[in-house]
Amino acid sequence: MKAARSYPLYTVNKKAEATLAAGHPWVYDNDLLAQPEQLPENGALVDLVSEKGTYLGTGMLSLHSKIRVRLLSRNANDTFDTAFWRRRIQYAWDYRKTVLEPEDLSACRVIFGEADQFPGLTVDRFGSILVTQTLSIGMEKRKELIFPLLAEVLRADGQQIDGIYERNDEALRAKEGLEQNKGWFALPGEEHPASTQTEICENGVYYHVDFENGQKTGFFLDQKYNRRAVARLAAGHTVLDCFTHTGSFALNAAKGGAARVTAADISADAIAMAQRNAQRNGLTNMDFICEDTFTLLPRLEAEGHPYDFIILDPPAFTKARSTVKNAMRGYKEINYRAMKLLPRGGYLATASCSHFATEELFIQMLRSAAHDAHRQLRQIEVRQQGPDHPILWGVPETNYLKFFLFQVI
Repeated sequence: MKAARSYPLYTVNKKAEATLAAGHPWVYDNDLLAQPEQLPENGALVDLVSEKGTYLGTGMLSLHSKIRVRLLSRNANDTFDTAFWRRRIQYAWDYRKTVLEPEDLSACRVIFGEADQFPGLTVDRFGSILVTQTLSIGMEKRKELIFPLLAEVLRADGQQIDGIYERNDEALRAKEGLEQNKGWFALPGEEHPASTQTEICENGVYYHVDFENGQKTGFFLDQKYNRRAVARLAAGHTVLDCFTHTGSFALNAAKGGAARVTAADISADAIAMAQRNAQRNGLTNMDFICEDTFTLLPRLEAEGHPYDFIILDPPAFTKARSTVKNAMRGYKEINYRAMKLLPRGGYLATASCSHFATEELFIQMLRSAAHDAHRQLRQIEVRQQGPDHPILWGVPETNYLKFFLFQVI
């Protein structure tokens, strides 16, 4: 039954109706059968109905994107006021308090877009700073209401929040008709911190976080518990961490008691940050290489370096279906080289953070790499992103991180 309030009405085809019924919150432009004579404002709330006029939900309109409507609610009685958004934020925060260890709440993802029913919004917490990334026009239009509520809900729970920093320097915003920008969000009546750098502690390891200039929001939080799994295996081993970025896996391995850890990355800035983090943690069982992994692994194989634990955590090799085949060739190359480099009985941690490189494709690639390298994989663990990056069934885009631990025999 429809509520008294009324938003502009959009009729969707049977395909979109089935997609919405399965739990996915997106409606594409070519799924619309009818729309209002007078187009609503970009980012406005609109109601979706089936061909028979059945209410399907209310969402945020995007006039520039192929994703024309992002669903917010399937409840016809919802009113999208301050109380609604406060409840949504409280629900997301209560979930984190339930699924994370208390010590992990100071560095976690607070809002994970569609998985938390905030389409197009990411919020990461680094100590007393919240860092946001807004990728939908609907969220952009409502951030003046939502962002102060974020600080309010966390502070009411005794959390120290000193400021909110926006990292909107993301090309995807253009698809929503939005410009790129970054800077402090002005919380009413408050001054923001002077520095755009901070420090976090994860798994007992301290990291310097540059949330103004670091990748994405400043630090990758999704591998938190996978790094812990690596640390448990690392004791006594000689470890090579490829694509080390700020050194996160390498630092966990070193702290876990590895005999020696080499952190490698193509970026000199990343290596400098990894070295800084190693010094901060007093870790002396580490060395660093600034080199492309695709040239490093063949070189090390030829030279016979004695690593018996290799970690592969590359950036996403594909961000579109059209480049998946090339990406899988890249994943195979580095995994094949790592398997060849490892002695029999060595250990391999390997990951992909691309949604388009599905688990099925990734497993096929690993089987092929092992076959070509004349190795067999003994599976230790299969893991995914941390629970603060929840996977929402029915929304495959939220399921993106694959992480495997093997013994190579």
